[in-house]
Amino acid sequence: MKTFTAVVERCSGTDLFVGYVPGFAGAHSQGRSLDELNRNLQEVIEMLLDDGPTLG
Repeated sequence: MKTFTAVVERCSGTDLFVGYVPGFAGAHSQGRSLDELNRNLQEVIEMLLDDGPTLG
């Protein structure tokens, strides 16, 4: 199991937690709680890893 580190902030305008994984293009999400954000980021990372590298 690979571990990723996310940068997390709270948006003052929406009160949502937003997070991204530095150096991992497309690995970003948001959630109403830290638990929801963590689940969302895990899902995004799994999808990105399943898709493999993209050209661009």
